[in-house]
Amino acid sequence: NVPTEMHHPFTKFSEWKFKLFRVKSLERRPSEEETEGSEVSYNSSQEISPESTVVSEDLSLGSTPQLLTNLKPQESENLNAVDSNETDLKSLGNEAHVTAIQQLCRICGASFKMDQQNRSYPVHGPVDSETQDVLRRRERKVTSWPELILKVFKTDVRADVDTIHPTRFCHNCWTIMNQKFSHNSSEVYFPHNQAVEWTPHSAACNVCHSSKPWGKRRGAPQLNPNKLKKRKTRPEFVKKSKTPSSHSIQWKSNKVLNQMKDSCKKIHLDTNLLVVDYPSDFVKSVSCQVCEHILSDPVQTPCKHLFCRICILKYIKLMGCYCPSCKYPCFPTDLTAPVKSYLSVLNALLLKCTVPGCDEEIPLGKYSHHISKHKETKGKEAYAHINKGGRPRQHLLTLTRRAQKHRLRELKMQVKAFADKEEEGDVKSVCLTLFLLALRARNEHRQADELEAIMEGRGAGLHPAVCLAIRVNTFLSCSQYHKMYRTVKATTGRQIFQPLHALRNAEKALLPGYHTFEWRPPLKNVSTRTDVGIIDGLSGLNRSVDEYPVDTISKRFRYDVALVSALKDMEEDILEGLKAQDLDDYMSGPFTVVVKESCDGMGDVSEKHGSGPAVPEKAVRFSFTVMNISFPNNNGPVRIFEESKPNSELCCKPLCLMLADESDHETLTAILSPLIAEREAMKTAELLLEMGGILRNFRFVFRGTGYDEKLVREVEGLEASGSIYICTLCDATRLEASQNLVNHSITRSHGENLQRYEMWRTNPHHESVDELRDRVKGVSAKPFIETLPSIDALHCDIGNAAEFYRIFQLEIGEFYKNSSVTKEEKKRWQATLDKHLRKRMNLKPIMRMNGNFARKLMSKETIEAVCELVPCEERQAALIELMDLYLKMKPVWRSSCPAKECPELLCQYSFHSQRFAELLSTKFKYRYAGRITNYF
Repeated sequence: NVPTEMHHPFTKFSEWKFKLFRVKSLERRPSEEETEGSEVSYNSSQEISPESTVVSEDLSLGSTPQLLTNLKPQESENLNAVDSNETDLKSLGNEAHVTAIQQLCRICGASFKMDQQNRSYPVHGPVDSETQDVLRRRERKVTSWPELILKVFKTDVRADVDTIHPTRFCHNCWTIMNQKFSHNSSEVYFPHNQAVEWTPHSAACNVCHSSKPWGKRRGAPQLNPNKLKKRKTRPEFVKKSKTPSSHSIQWKSNKVLNQMKDSCKKIHLDTNLLVVDYPSDFVKSVSCQVCEHILSDPVQTPCKHLFCRICILKYIKLMGCYCPSCKYPCFPTDLTAPVKSYLSVLNALLLKCTVPGCDEEIPLGKYSHHISKHKETKGKEAYAHINKGGRPRQHLLTLTRRAQKHRLRELKMQVKAFADKEEEGDVKSVCLTLFLLALRARNEHRQADELEAIMEGRGAGLHPAVCLAIRVNTFLSCSQYHKMYRTVKATTGRQIFQPLHALRNAEKALLPGYHTFEWRPPLKNVSTRTDVGIIDGLSGLNRSVDEYPVDTISKRFRYDVALVSALKDMEEDILEGLKAQDLDDYMSGPFTVVVKESCDGMGDVSEKHGSGPAVPEKAVRFSFTVMNISFPNNNGPVRIFEESKPNSELCCKPLCLMLADESDHETLTAILSPLIAEREAMKTAELLLEMGGILRNFRFVFRGTGYDEKLVREVEGLEASGSIYICTLCDATRLEASQNLVNHSITRSHGENLQRYEMWRTNPHHESVDELRDRVKGVSAKPFIETLPSIDALHCDIGNAAEFYRIFQLEIGEFYKNSSVTKEEKKRWQATLDKHLRKRMNLKPIMRMNGNFARKLMSKETIEAVCELVPCEERQAALIELMDLYLKMKPVWRSSCPAKECPELLCQYSFHSQRFAELLSTKFKYRYAGRITNYF
């Protein structure tokens, strides 16, 4: 009998494992009868033999039986089979556990399948590029996920074991970490109280058998025995759960929902107020899923469920970040407004008025306005006087000032008597205090605060436009201004500065893209839209493999939109100019607007901290200035506006900014070509713009004069300044200019440069390179911007001052007597000049000539000081005359309008220039024999 009884538990392994262990089911607990029956059958098998009892106890403890020698061969074979089966089950269970945890989030325990896009991120390793950008903006030095997880969730993942801990985390936790370090860091929510604590695979493992794994935080789910028979998984021991059951969690959720419904009754409208008896499904679609009232300020979750904004925010705060309807993870930042078609249907629902005696049916969208009318009527009735006949008594606020004085005469006398008795006759303070107390009693604290500020002489807060001007003129970034705004508000208790969103609204009216306008005829190849703000400067480029690669960043305004914004800024000046010229305000035009275009490089703009995009460390800025506006009259054009300081940065409007080198002809052409196309289209069209309530016509004249010599050569396709063709105004070579210093005339033009470029490109006469270069006079690239023949005054000053500085040194060393001198002697002459200028003129030596040094050097005082070092009196007289002629010519090219500012010097300019050239070619022939500088 003993072998038969011993053989029974091992032959049918599936029955034996249910007798040896108690299994918890996910669906139901085993009934008491089943439990008792299994215990009885197990005990009966144990009572047969003491040896079998020992073996069963050892097996139940998971150890190896010690009495195998007392068993028969068949019995020992069966025990070996059990041992191997149990080992296989252990390895299978561990592998299944490792596979299961890799599908869960390391931080919150959520399954990756809950995310529709199945996004996940590695726990170990460097952070991704998007998070790196956020951290860099917040000046954080965290570079790896373990550091970031420790900082945000207080969870150390550096000592994780792959068989215990998941190696990835979900997109929700990634979002939380990004929100933590973004600007709105106060709105960070985590759906549970703490992160998951992961434990090794054991008998009570929650991961392997739970349909909703949340780690150690939830109770251990039970297994279904029927499913267990199909799946050859390892049976688990019975353990009691210490976490709250699903029933208690559901009870808590219901309690919270009931409390929220009670609190919402006072502020939200009940569905019983609907006039039409809609189907229950429709009523459910327009009601909140939390409070069951009609939706107020509805918001939509990512799972497409609708709630009142207040209700869902309260629910998330109390219960965690998930949807009340479907338990899908949902954060406050994920809430969006429903589509407009749904809102229109919602606002069109007819409701009954809740005020007794009012039988009106009001759409939901106008309900609050209707109720406010009832409140106003109620407020007025509180002051209503019982009229005993005659015409109806009017409200105090509807009376004239005289009638108000008459009605309040008695009250005024009482207040005056009280003020004389108690407040030394200060009637104003008594009345203001009464008004303040009345506002406080009605909870109108904002008005009360403003009134209190006026009473204390503090005044209200600054206007948003004023705050914007302060931020711009003090060079504050948005974050710096926001810190100042918060600090001032916290320390003073008053909102003196306006928040950033108010500044942005004020800024919209100042930036291009705010005003509407029209072109007649419409501009060719330019959109008719007027609400165009900042656009990408590279947006018009057709990228292809064969084209020149443009590695840069560029932002710009559309040319016509920027011009309209500039004209609207000058609206008051234009209207005042019409009045000053005795012209009617309603003149519609056409007004002629002269626009000066400028373009220049901005030097080194490299990043101080690096790690940005690989772009050039130089910038180019294209801008324009409205020089004057004139109106045609019978006696000729009348100028109604003229810029008093045309070279000031205050009137220079930016149009395009690019990170590029001004010497990079291809990049400049690619980015500025759309601007030039817009300008060419505006030359032949009229702008229709409302100004002063009247539609007026404007025509534009563009003058490209704001370029230095380097950029003129660049945009007109000329060779660089080291070329033998030294002038941008005529075709003279350096040798020809030095031989003929007197007679020159302006010969170059944009059209001629274009023709010469075509000749350079096609070479129709089949000439050699030198012959072709001589024919096109230095034009070697395509001209793409039309510039007017002009001189760059600043660089003219600098270049000429550098030449005079060299002449001074040569005159001190009497170079005209002996031209064969060493470099050391020339350096000694320079040191002598620098020392003397520093002593007499307080001019410190510089490495490179700049504008300030040039202006100080070119003066009568300086030439007198230099003459002290020149031994020959004849040479002193020549130097003084040369400087005198230069100082008489200088105002002509420095002034904005020479005919008005220095008419006499303008008339004498030709004579002075010829005498200047004569001196250079005679007295200073040693310096200018066969050569001459650009600006001379």
